[in-house]
Amino acid sequence: MVARRLRSRAAVELENLALRHQLHVLRRQRPGRPRLFAIDRLLWVWLYRIWPRCLDAIVLVKPATVVQWHREGFRLFWRWRSKSGRPSADREIPALIRQVSRANPLWGAPRIHGELLKLGIEISQATVAKYMLRTRGTPSPTWRSFLCNHAQGIAAIDMFVVASISFRLLCVMIILGHDRRKIILAAVTEHPTAAWLSRQVTEAFPWDTCPRYLLRDRDGSYGSEFCDRVEAMGITQVVTAPRSPWQNLYVERVIGSIRREFLDHVVIFNERHLRRILPSYVEYYHRTRTHLSLDKDCPDSRPIIPRRIGKVVEIPQVGGLHHRYECLAA
Repeated sequence: MVARRLRSRAAVELENLALRHQLHVLRRQRPGRPRLFAIDRLLWVWLYRIWPRCLDAIVLVKPATVVQWHREGFRLFWRWRSKSGRPSADREIPALIRQVSRANPLWGAPRIHGELLKLGIEISQATVAKYMLRTRGTPSPTWRSFLCNHAQGIAAIDMFVVASISFRLLCVMIILGHDRRKIILAAVTEHPTAAWLSRQVTEAFPWDTCPRYLLRDRDGSYGSEFCDRVEAMGITQVVTAPRSPWQNLYVERVIGSIRREFLDHVVIFNERHLRRILPSYVEYYHRTRTHLSLDKDCPDSRPIIPRRIGKVVEIPQVGGLHHRYECLAA
């Protein structure tokens, strides 16, 4: 009996609330059709939510209108829950996904997702697909990766002149591998003939170590005998355009380093002297000198020694023109 009285009293209070609110709406409006605000709709939807019989007390709008408002609010609520239910990703993660996608255009969402899992980043594959870059057509690698993949099959050859103390001109031939910028062979002669050059190529690439392409200029020393020897070794010659040393830039860069870092600071007595001291710079070039193109590494990769091992000492190389720094064991 008490519960019934309380229930009926609550219904009366809600009915009074609905009627009083309708009177308030009529009083605040000018003569004519009453204008409803969002707070009015929310109040009536709330009344319908807790007391569906309030529709009998509402006369300003149709009962179907209140029901429609309630359904629209229901849809908006669950739309908001579906968007905000999954925790949002950190700002760094979308940027990392785009970075990985940009650097690896051949990777899809599963591959990037697997890489992120190896980094300890717990994220769904759908999120990776959302933030990764979109490409049109077949993805293509960058020119840098394309050239790096073909650098192992490319070598370059070039010659430069060194003047001795007696003003005799000596010819130095350099054969360079493009993959690690390694000087495969450095030879010295006073008379660079085609026969001599063909012998040097045979010595530089024994057995099955021949590159796929050999890049050279249009020097007249590369005669028919040299071309026949290179062709017999299965090497394709790529000849640069006339007066275009920039087309053979890697070996030109090495020749410039040899001049600036070595030959410009010594006096060459004769051919024998140059043959004796040139290997010291080649060894320094391979084992000590760091290169920008190799991410500050050497052609013969140089290990990183922790500073805490011991005292740093310097080791003179190339006759003291350059030094190598090592950490002594404590």
